[in-house]
Amino acid sequence: MPTTRTTAAVVESPGAGFSIGEVSLDELRPDEIRVRIVAAGVCHTDLGVAAGALPFPLPGVLGHEGAGVVEEVGTAVTRVVTGDQVLLSYTSCGRCANCRDGHPAYCETWLPANLIGGRRPDGTSPISRDGSPLGGHFFGQSSFAGHAVVDERSVVKVAADAPLDLLAPLGCGIMTGAGAVWNVLAPRPGATLLVTGAGAVGLSAVMAARLTPAARIIAVDRVPGRLELARELGATDTIDTTGEDLAEAVGKLTDGRGVDGVVETTGNAGVLRTAIGTLAARGTAVVVGAPAFGTEVPVDVNFLLPGRHVVGLTMGDAETQALVPTLAELVTTGRFPLERLVTHYEFGQIGQAVDDMVSGKTIKPVLRL
Repeated sequence: MPTTRTTAAVVESPGAGFSIGEVSLDELRPDEIRVRIVAAGVCHTDLGVAAGALPFPLPGVLGHEGAGVVEEVGTAVTRVVTGDQVLLSYTSCGRCANCRDGHPAYCETWLPANLIGGRRPDGTSPISRDGSPLGGHFFGQSSFAGHAVVDERSVVKVAADAPLDLLAPLGCGIMTGAGAVWNVLAPRPGATLLVTGAGAVGLSAVMAARLTPAARIIAVDRVPGRLELARELGATDTIDTTGEDLAEAVGKLTDGRGVDGVVETTGNAGVLRTAIGTLAARGTAVVVGAPAFGTEVPVDVNFLLPGRHVVGLTMGDAETQALVPTLAELVTTGRFPLERLVTHYEFGQIGQAVDDMVSGKTIKPVLRL
C-alpha cells in the first residue's frame, strides 16, 4: 500500500507539458531509498520523453538529475543512511558483464531500467495516483517530485554541507560532457580538442578539457553569447557556424592537421559528419548528441583506416560512485565553475524553465523544491 503522498510534475500525454499534482509513493523494496528532493536539473532527455519521442509510459513522472536528503532506507541498503545528502544518477543491475567490468552505463538492462520502461524490474511502478500506477522509475528516480523512491544504485552520497541546488545536474548532463573528455578522449599533452555545441554538455566538456594537458580547445556554436562563455570557461578558440564553415575553420586553426578529439553534442547529423572529417590520424570522435532513431551518417571507410575512431557514449561512461563525488569537489572548490551554467527556478515554474531551455535563454535549469 502507498505510504507517502507528495507533489509531482506529471506529464499526462505526449506534448501535454508538466502539470503539478499529488501522487503516492509505494513502500520501499529492500534495495530502495526514499529521498526528499531538494533540487532537480532539467535535461533535454526529459523534454524528449515528455514530447513522446521515446516510448515511456504516460501519464508519468520524469526527472533524472535529482538531489536531496535520505528519509528512509530499505532493509538491504548499505550505501547511505537516513539524513545523508545525495545526488541521483542512472541505475544499473550491478550483475552483468559491463557492470562488473566498471562500465555500468552500458548495463544490459540500461534502456528498460532507465529510459523507456517506466517500471521496476518486476513490472510495478513506485508511483501511483488515485490508485492507478503512473510511469515512474525514470533513471531509477523520477525526481520531478517532492519525494522519490530511488534505486540504491542511483544514489551517490555527498558531503553534509554540499550545495545540492548547484550540484543536482552532475548526475547526467554535466557528467556526460566531463566523461567524454576524461574517460574516452583522455587527451595527451598538447592535444587539440573540438567541442560542437556549447550547451550544458558541451560547456562541461570544455571545462573538463581545461583540467587536462590539452593545448587547444575549440568550441563551436551558433549563439555568440555561448561562444563567449565557452572562452571564459576554457576554450582557446571558437567557431560561429552562422558565418564560418566548420571544416575550413578547423583546418585553418590546425594548419590542416585536424583535431585529436571531438565531442559532438548537437545531435545534428550534418555537424557530426563534418566533425568526423576534422579528425587527425588516430583521432577520436565521441558521439554524445542523439538524433532521431534511424539517423545515419556516411563515412568513407578509407578515411578511418589511419587509426581514426568514432565512439558512441552514454552517461559519460561514468562509474558514478567515482566520478560524481570528484565533480562535486571540483565544483565546490571553484575548479569546475558549474554555477556559470545554472539558472534556478521554483518547482512550480517548471513550465517556464522548459520554455527558457528550449529558447536557449537558459543553459541548465535547476528546479528548487
